[in-house]
Amino acid sequence: MQLPIQALSALFAEPWEAAAGPGDLLDVARTADRCGFDYIACCEHVAVPRRLADTMSTVWYDPVATLSFLAAATERVRLLSHVAVVGLRHPLLTAKQYATLDHLSGGRLVLGVGAGHVREEFEALGVDFERRGAVLDETVDALRAALGADEFPEHDGELFSFGGLGQRPRPAQARVPLWVGGSSPAAVRRAALRGDGWLPQGDPRDRLPGQIARVRALREEAGIEAPIAIGAIAEPLYVGDPAWSVGRRTLTGKPEAVAESLRAYGEMGVDRIQVRFRSRSRRELTDQMAEFAASVAPHLG
Repeated sequence: MQLPIQALSALFAEPWEAAAGPGDLLDVARTADRCGFDYIACCEHVAVPRRLADTMSTVWYDPVATLSFLAAATERVRLLSHVAVVGLRHPLLTAKQYATLDHLSGGRLVLGVGAGHVREEFEALGVDFERRGAVLDETVDALRAALGADEFPEHDGELFSFGGLGQRPRPAQARVPLWVGGSSPAAVRRAALRGDGWLPQGDPRDRLPGQIARVRALREEAGIEAPIAIGAIAEPLYVGDPAWSVGRRTLTGKPEAVAESLRAYGEMGVDRIQVRFRSRSRRELTDQMAEFAASVAPHLG
């Protein structure tokens, strides 16, 4: 699940999150860890322009700092950057940050990357917004080298070139999973040809089978035999019968009914569903997480 509190976009944040703090974030992360959630995720924006502030807000926690903070308070749950806009910085800098996070967390990092969409953010940091897709493609290739086993990684590309420079600590994992976020044709292709996983953004259920088929076809054409994790972001959830208005798109009802609806994702080829719960408080959120883990997850297979 994506963590609350760390991003306060009007598109998904609940009203109670605005007054929440680090203690609430810790409690949610510990609940995810205790209840067996696969990963907790933190997204990224470096700076938000005034024209977007009312919708996006300016509250976006740094993913490396946030996930490191939560790594020390958890034991098992994986730590996903969903997504890191890695094209905003040199890949050696990104590799240093995330390799350290993987080392300190005992190998729990999943590096999720995306192209980004805020022009002013790129311009302020001196990165070409129009070429962000090409920059991300090479950045992913460079990160593959920089996060590998070699203490002195090498990469020689159009935009980045490095060699003979050592970085330690190395990641705890032999291969840090690299997931690509996004649903554009370029993002789907990037995920298929460069990713270990794909996490679409906002695809409705009826569009997902075609997108998944495209990912698999591209990998087959390229001769890539390694498996790829296929993700999806489910509709908002509320386990049980809510006594308040949770919105018409929210999946509600008895655990078996919620599970039956979610199983449709597996039938179309999805490996992991990212969930979000409607809530009016941190306590209601953690109660929903626990109820989902105890009553819905066992029905998902």
